[in-house]
Amino acid sequence: MSSDKPKRVTGIGGFFFKCKNPEEIRNWYNKHLGLPTDNYGASFWWKDKEGNDAMTQWSPFQDDTKYFNPSEKEFMQNFRVENLEWLLEELQKEGVTIVGEMETYDYGKFAWIVDPEGNKIELWEPIDEPLK
Repeated sequence: MSSDKPKRVTGIGGFFFKCKNPEEIRNWYNKHLGLPTDNYGASFWWKDKEGNDAMTQWSPFQDDTKYFNPSEKEFMQNFRVENLEWLLEELQKEGVTIVGEMETYDYGKFAWIVDPEGNKIELWEPIDEPLK
């Protein structure tokens, strides 16, 4: 028997949250943020550092779902973006509520918006370092 322990968490596998109208929310995120939504939310396919295919799932659930029990916690979500300054200009033109001012750090730029149900969303333009 090998003494190597299996990997545990290797990344974000999904994000699920409650809302009053999942269809409206999916449509809003599709229109304003370009998420490729379907009836379940959005699936993001990528490769891990070993080159294996992986997926991250984003899904809105009806606010009375029992799937989250026993927790009744809400969320704050973070989305990686390619060009935050451009995106903020576009969102402002579309009437999306922007919260505060963009902040810049040595690991990326951050800004916050609010969706139609008052959920705060963090937008992040990362400064990615190459894998070593």
